[in-house]
Amino acid sequence: MALKIEDYALIGDCHTGALVGRDGSIDWLCFPRFDSDSLFGALLGGEQHGRWLVAPVGEVIETSRRYDGDTFILVTRWVTREGEVEVTEFMPHGNRRADIVRRVRGIRGTVAMQQDLRVRLGYADAMPWVRQKPEEGGNALIAVAGPDAVVVRGPHLAKYDHAHRCEFEVSEGDTVDISLMWFPSHREVPPPLDVDESLEHTRAWWNDWAGSAEVHGRYADAVMRSLLVLKALTHEDTGGIVAAATTSLPEHWGGVRNWDYRFVWLRDASQTLEVLVSRGFRDEVLPWRGWLLRAIAGDPADIQIMYGLSGERVLTEHVIDSLPGYEGASPVRRGNGAYGQYQGDVFGELMIALQKAREIGIEEGRFSWPLQRAIMSFVEENWQRPDNGIWEIRGPLRHFTHSRVMLWAAFDSAIKGVREHGLDGPVERWERCREEIRHEIEEKGFDEELGSYTQHYGSKEVDASLLQLAQVGYVDYDDERMLGTVAQIEKQLMRDGLLLRYRTEEGVDGLPPGEHPFLVCSFWLVEQYALGGRLDEARQLMDRLVSYCNDVGLLSEEYDVELGRQVGNTPQALSHLGLVRAAGAIEYAGARPDRPELATVSQGAP
Repeated sequence: MALKIEDYALIGDCHTGALVGRDGSIDWLCFPRFDSDSLFGALLGGEQHGRWLVAPVGEVIETSRRYDGDTFILVTRWVTREGEVEVTEFMPHGNRRADIVRRVRGIRGTVAMQQDLRVRLGYADAMPWVRQKPEEGGNALIAVAGPDAVVVRGPHLAKYDHAHRCEFEVSEGDTVDISLMWFPSHREVPPPLDVDESLEHTRAWWNDWAGSAEVHGRYADAVMRSLLVLKALTHEDTGGIVAAATTSLPEHWGGVRNWDYRFVWLRDASQTLEVLVSRGFRDEVLPWRGWLLRAIAGDPADIQIMYGLSGERVLTEHVIDSLPGYEGASPVRRGNGAYGQYQGDVFGELMIALQKAREIGIEEGRFSWPLQRAIMSFVEENWQRPDNGIWEIRGPLRHFTHSRVMLWAAFDSAIKGVREHGLDGPVERWERCREEIRHEIEEKGFDEELGSYTQHYGSKEVDASLLQLAQVGYVDYDDERMLGTVAQIEKQLMRDGLLLRYRTEEGVDGLPPGEHPFLVCSFWLVEQYALGGRLDEARQLMDRLVSYCNDVGLLSEEYDVELGRQVGNTPQALSHLGLVRAAGAIEYAGARPDRPELATVSQGAP
């Protein structure tokens, strides 16, 4: 059975990632990309669905773990009655291979260690053919099924009941290296890795990247780890930024709200870019913009809300019957049917992110501004369409207020491109559209009786996404309409001090009701509190939210307050970028008025 979600740490190479449990078991790994089939799938079932355990034999007195500085090199230390041992594990960066290294080092005494390897390729649907290959200085175990193969090097593994196991002792000063590499099965077995060189290079690369971060203040450690998570979820070759490293971790225990998040949402990626830019990472802009230009090239009418890592358009959703689901929550899904939805807000997210790039001096490329003009032509013709909204509602299409505001923001960003940066475009026409949308929102999306903006036109419900109205400059944070909306959000959506996205029991999403507070929504509330004049409350809520990070600083999508557990796919980009924004808002409101970009809010709000 899988561990609690917060008991997992991520290691990654900016191509994919593995989840390593506190018990020393890698229970989730897809090679060579985030969206590849799993070869260890115990996270969504049990050990029979694939896992790789390296841990002490017998009783463990104490376990502690940490990342090696600002890296994704994980260091786990176990204390047993016989001694103490440390395991350093990482995915080498920059070697154009798909490797995992687990270095076992004796600290004190002599500790008996065990290795239990269960390779289950194709989402545990393919039991591989396994053979041993003697090599100079050791032994290689090779597992093959269809197009996939892995080679494991280290202590000799013996076959035992559909697994391969061994025990070995590590004494003070001893080092035992164990490695696993994926490779296409039609190729020859690759040579061993130089572990010392790979470890040093990987450590230096992560620390060098982190050295560009502008991080200060009370939440510096949480912000730095969140920025690292956002980088780890970025596919280095393509520039695509996945929403999470996992699929089908449930939003509701035992429920059906189990989705595949290993794709690039335009919204999440755009907001991630904004956050990285606000913290000094200018170099992230061009790869992301390149990915965007490739992904959405063609007719703007064909723009999707999400794509594959390389810009793949078809992300057909289907059920994986070979995995029973996390704690029995089924179905397990591969692909995401929401890719075919129309969500008007993504146009605003795209245009805001590209405007942020202009503001820091990134010049428009040959195709980037023509693409934005084409997008705006489409928005001009389609802004009145109902949509599925930010939360990918699978019920009837509606005029969601948040979507309308984001369409307003798309025009606002395009207008700034002309007025402030000298680009060419039909700015007067865009200004008329912007004002027409504003008039409609104020007439149909604001309820005078409630004193609040509403989830969609004609509704008395609110939605946590309305907290973004101030973030994009549609209203000021301390505007009476915004404060009234906040009051209704607190009244309708607050559960145990945290925010739900919306009330699922109202049936708006066409799914059975029930989910837990979404962490990003509460981070949005922190930002609103900080910039709306409630700084003490912002800090109190922020302290609470940061406490929900696990022992190595990771957050999933939701939090179950009653059980004190993380819920949903992990690590979740949206949660971590929300944390960075919220910390910036507190820092700006409390101490750093010289750095307004830290708050990552649009300027020029009416």
